[in-house]
Amino acid sequence: MPDCAAMTSLEERFVGCMLGGAVGDALGAPVEFSSREEIIARFGSEGITELAEAYGRVGAITDDTQMTMFTAEGMAPAVRRAMAKGIWGTEPAFVYHAYRNWLQTQGEPLPPVPIMHGLTLPVAGAYRSRLLELPELHARRGPGATCLAALKSGDYGTVKRPINDSKGCGGVMRIAPVGLFGRFEAGCEVAAITHGHPSGYLAAGFLTVVIGGLREGRELIDAIDLARSPLIACERHDEVLTAVERACDEARGGASPEAVQRLGQGWVAEEALAIALYCALVADDFASGVRLAVNHGGDSDSTGAITGNVLGALHGLAAIPERWLAQLELRDEIERLALDLLASAQEDR
Repeated sequence: MPDCAAMTSLEERFVGCMLGGAVGDALGAPVEFSSREEIIARFGSEGITELAEAYGRVGAITDDTQMTMFTAEGMAPAVRRAMAKGIWGTEPAFVYHAYRNWLQTQGEPLPPVPIMHGLTLPVAGAYRSRLLELPELHARRGPGATCLAALKSGDYGTVKRPINDSKGCGGVMRIAPVGLFGRFEAGCEVAAITHGHPSGYLAAGFLTVVIGGLREGRELIDAIDLARSPLIACERHDEVLTAVERACDEARGGASPEAVQRLGQGWVAEEALAIALYCALVADDFASGVRLAVNHGGDSDSTGAITGNVLGALHGLAAIPERWLAQLELRDEIERLALDLLASAQEDR
């Protein structure tokens, strides 16, 4: 169990980002696929405000956090390699192998390791997966059809060679561990493993820069401004940029469920990103931000998860209500992954 008082500011942000995303995911899990009217009918006029039962327990994580955890497990050895050799760019290959491990936890057969197109894959045994050994992760928690299909295909998507034309939010909702290192290109490539539409991977690249800026101690609006430059330099960036601008415009009017609804439902990447940025911008604190992010008719667990990642990186672990952390599934494992990511960045310096 984390001791906030003993943590450095950087540790607080790493752990806050990872645990914040998981808490937002768990808060939204009971109401995913529900309309706002159904949420109010079930939980009252304020909607869902506390963790409730989903998948047979209170505090259950979904596929969003599962895949975020495997992203983190793949990123740690990739970052260690980069720090030791001064060579970045293999993060997607390591994370791809981690996603193959996730695919196994979903009870799916593994296709052969693909022959890469201009990218050298590390051998499948480049690291030992601790997550594969956790029985709690061998559960299907609403896995995205696109993620499953892409990983089962035996092919490997890249920005230059997309595997499909999907812009579902499955690429952006799992990208926070890449964001803790702030590399736009890596965020795009990791998302493009499964999501080939530019809005699908550019939203993920944008979020990596935002989280990287927050990790450095920037204010959220400054981190958003920082992320605009690499986005605008990319072709077919209009959908994502428009969604981000709408989120910032809505934030000037303050917090309201109606504004969330106007931004979309979050099933596609640019809408999920916009909802999360809006909710984080207008939030008075962590709890109010993730509550706003999940009480809408749409992909509530994903928008809650991304909002939690952003607010956790912005404010640190201490901002997350302890009563929610106490109920969170796999809390200690998620914290361990965050600290392992931080340690990987600090080695060989």
